[in-house]
Amino acid sequence: MRKLLLTLALGCSLTGLAQVFNVGQIVKLDTPVDPAAKVVAISPQADYILLSNDQNVGLTKFDLATKQTHRLTDAKGAGYNVLISPDGQDIVYRETSFNERHLRYNALKSMSVADGSARQLVEPTRDLQGYAIQEATAAAVDNGHVKVKAVRGNANAAQARPVLSINNRQLMITRNGRTEVFSPKGTDYSYIWESISPDGTKALFYVCGVGAFVCNLDGSNLIGLGEIRAPKWYDNSTIVGMYDQDNGYYVTSSVIKAATLDGKVQTLTDGSVIAMEPVAAEGVIAFSTPMGETYLINVSK
Repeated sequence: MRKLLLTLALGCSLTGLAQVFNVGQIVKLDTPVDPAAKVVAISPQADYILLSNDQNVGLTKFDLATKQTHRLTDAKGAGYNVLISPDGQDIVYRETSFNERHLRYNALKSMSVADGSARQLVEPTRDLQGYAIQEATAAAVDNGHVKVKAVRGNANAAQARPVLSINNRQLMITRNGRTEVFSPKGTDYSYIWESISPDGTKALFYVCGVGAFVCNLDGSNLIGLGEIRAPKWYDNSTIVGMYDQDNGYYVTSSVIKAATLDGKVQTLTDGSVIAMEPVAAEGVIAFSTPMGETYLINVSK
């Protein structure tokens, strides 16, 4: 997978405050533009990516070694916050539907990447707030109540980590079966893009109009990362995201940035393409452009 072709000269790494990564090749992938227009997830083993479209309809698997594509589902909403199990064998995704009164419902499903077999983890609901996956167990927050479900085999409630979710613009945390307001910057702000670190000890989130933050799961040690939008964990101490600008109608520029919890910040792309919403696994960061192109950045620490 590392010996990818179609390398583009998008420039060397651009350092902000200090270097986070050693940046290698930036590679354009020959992915289908339609119906898969953006990358939404990358397997922890960095052997495949998942693609969806701008409306998050459907999921397509793109194998990074063989360059082959496989359509996994046409479900509406599947591209929004799709999760991949730590071993890369299963995905957890939502399926959006509407009733006769045009009210939106979300079901939560899992699927085996190998054979396409699917399970419904949560019945269609109006209040699917958030979900997480650990090993072969998924924990979903439905109207403030946690449901632990097996992605395959039997569910293991002991494996269920705390789950972050958003309710009425506030950051919520569910642990030990109880959901409560978390919102470490206070309840006067709106929160989005929430996730828990791979080791399950820290929360990452974005405060609208302020920036990205990391803190412990008790709200202590709040660390500001600045304007890094759509932030994702690279590892337990490193975040990747984007810095995008628009004219009120569409995005005019965007670069990929990386930051560490000890204050290092680095810009990884030079602005020659509009690089948006990165996802990361060890050694690689993937991003898409508004034109439906997908790129990989090979990195090391």
